[in-house]
Amino acid sequence: MIVIVDLLLMLINLTCSILNAVVQTFLRPRLKSIDGELCLITGAGGALGRLFALEFAKEGARLVLWDCNGPANEHTAELARGLGAQVHTHTVDVSERRSIYETADRVRAEVGEVTILVNNAGVVAGRRLLDCPDELLERTLLVNCHALFWMTKAFLPHMKAKNHGHIVTVASALGLFSTACVEDYCASKFGAVGFHESLTHELLAEGADGVKTTLVCPYIVDTGMFAGCEIRKELRSLIPPLEPLYTVQQSMKAILAEQQMICIPRLMYIPVLTRALLPWEANVATYRFMGGDKCMLPFIKNVELKTSSSHIKSS
Repeated sequence: MIVIVDLLLMLINLTCSILNAVVQTFLRPRLKSIDGELCLITGAGGALGRLFALEFAKEGARLVLWDCNGPANEHTAELARGLGAQVHTHTVDVSERRSIYETADRVRAEVGEVTILVNNAGVVAGRRLLDCPDELLERTLLVNCHALFWMTKAFLPHMKAKNHGHIVTVASALGLFSTACVEDYCASKFGAVGFHESLTHELLAEGADGVKTTLVCPYIVDTGMFAGCEIRKELRSLIPPLEPLYTVQQSMKAILAEQQMICIPRLMYIPVLTRALLPWEANVATYRFMGGDKCMLPFIKNVELKTSSSHIKSS
């Protein structure tokens, strides 16, 4: 009898969740205020990290910016201070666990407890698996995946104690479905998605419903990170690379609306569904039609050319 009652309650919750999602699609959701919140952003010296910093500054958040590139990070800080934000910067390599924990202690001592954590830092080797040095493969996994564990362990305890906070994971559409020749990146982003979803389930199971999570899965963003990547030319106008500002603005709407997940653009939900529902051969046929099976080859060629040019200059 208890099982039947629980089943009925589950079906009611399921129906309500679907109806609520449909309504939210057509109605503008209520956005929360983050004025005065302390927001830490990793990879803040990069294109997306910088835009995230500026958007959070506009919302009145205090900022803690981390990046391994000190000058780029300071430039982001200057722009955010120009918007009136209180900003603290740290040069941190998030592939180094000890560096994360030590700098986190400094942040707590000097600034306060972080209430919004944006795990944005990301890298890609840009080499075929058999041509890629092990060190580059390891770095991709350390930055894109392992750092999420260390960052969360560093800042989640206070959020749980206060039952207040927000953890944002900037993953990728390539964490939901894969493509050829970027095994390191796909593996790291699949790991990021799995980590984020499991963490979300854990928080809900423990009743820490005041600690929110948002998973961001954008298509290729035009930041230069995947320069040269191209799908079939007849379809490029249908799915062009995303503008960085558009990507961040859509992500911010999801964060402020406390949306659990967002794919950018919405068209990216389609390959996620087809991957799960269609046979492997059907997915391969679709990839080949769209040029997705070879879309990374021009990108890898660009990386190889840059690498060879740098070797020539250094010699």
